[in-house]
Amino acid sequence: MGENYKRKDELNSLIRNFEDQLKSHRLEFYQLEQFEEIIDHYLLMGKNKMALRACTIAIEQYPYSINLMVDKAQILSNLEKYEESHAIMDKALALQPNDPEILTTKGNVFLLENKFKEAIECFSQAIPQSDDKADLYYHIGLAYQNAFKYQMAIENYKKAIELDINHESALYELAYCLDITDELESSVSYYKKFIDQDPYSHYAWYNLGIVYNKLGKHEDAVRAFEYATLIDENFASAFYNLGNAFMNFGQFSKAVEAYQRTLDIEGASAETYCNIGEAYEKMEQYRLAQKYYQKAVKLDTFYDEAWYGVGKCLAMQDKWYEAIHFLNRALKLNVDNAQYWKKVAEAEFHVGNLNSSIDAYEEASMLNPGDVEIYLDWSFIYYEQGEYERAVDVIQKALNELPDNADLYYRATAYLLAWGRYKEAYIHLENALVLDYDKHIHLLEFIPKLETQRVLFKIIDQFRKDNK
Repeated sequence: MGENYKRKDELNSLIRNFEDQLKSHRLEFYQLEQFEEIIDHYLLMGKNKMALRACTIAIEQYPYSINLMVDKAQILSNLEKYEESHAIMDKALALQPNDPEILTTKGNVFLLENKFKEAIECFSQAIPQSDDKADLYYHIGLAYQNAFKYQMAIENYKKAIELDINHESALYELAYCLDITDELESSVSYYKKFIDQDPYSHYAWYNLGIVYNKLGKHEDAVRAFEYATLIDENFASAFYNLGNAFMNFGQFSKAVEAYQRTLDIEGASAETYCNIGEAYEKMEQYRLAQKYYQKAVKLDTFYDEAWYGVGKCLAMQDKWYEAIHFLNRALKLNVDNAQYWKKVAEAEFHVGNLNSSIDAYEEASMLNPGDVEIYLDWSFIYYEQGEYERAVDVIQKALNELPDNADLYYRATAYLLAWGRYKEAYIHLENALVLDYDKHIHLLEFIPKLETQRVLFKIIDQFRKDNK
């Protein structure tokens, strides 16, 4: 630890001296390694302009350093100065033709520019001289993937994996491409082949788990992730995805254990805290869920899902006024989320802010017109106020989006009966019965009069007999 502190002090002293000299316009001679430390420091701090300045000064002292040229090219690409970046790399290539590091950097800049053909040419040219051919095939796969040429991407990811079975990024992107091309099912045998070759490849087990999860085979996914964690007990990503698999499998307490293990390995994480909150929420332990959602919020105040989680937990405890505050915080961070608008609408309804509730439901319906619950809840506000025409209008709007939804026809029937539009109600009832006969039971919740219930039963029973 003492050595680390000493090293940190030396770096801080180096940076202070460099910046003092910049201010006084007197630059001393630095060793190449010192310049590289200064540049790396600024890059780590996200100070690209200072990194560029340091790199330019360094190249004045070391004009033939390929490493400095590559650094400057990367910094220029970070600043989106792509032409200047290519000019530096072309100069470097003139000094050192076919250098794999320069070609890889040039290829990555082409990737940033969405010039996929040029990127692939650079990566391919670098392969014969490179010590890390697997990574180059991975980058070629990435270029094809970004160009939506998934089969070519798959071919190159497989080449990368054949050279390095533990290439995590290639394994992950391969699973994504196989999913996109509907080849996931057939890929199971591909991953098992690698496991047969190396049963202790934790990455192979991990990615087999990813594939199983995407296929909805959650029990198999759990088994695969468990093998990955047995092989490497500090494999945080495997524990995290094991938690996800347990969530999908409905084993929420085991999911919490897996997520907690992720925290033990990686430290505090807003995303993991949020997932633990969701697991406790699924177990209806709302106070515990709220606690973990709030931990996520403290770590990342811009994490809208965590704010939403707190709001949901408060709503489940009938603390609607408090819930509105947290739900609105989530909404401010992600105003295009229909689910957030829907929950805000529900909360506003429960505190009696009917106009705000109606406005929120309308926003939700525009963002997600396929969610039938939005229309049912929205229209119910009008129905409860005796505004039957408006209630029917909302349902009609929904039917324009979802013409085959039985729930909407049953609800329209209830509203039309309350409005006194019996002929229209009967037409909607017939449509509802055709679409889903069994759901007619829900209609009676809206029909308090026994006399009307009897009439409906006769109509429904006659429909059943006629359609035997």
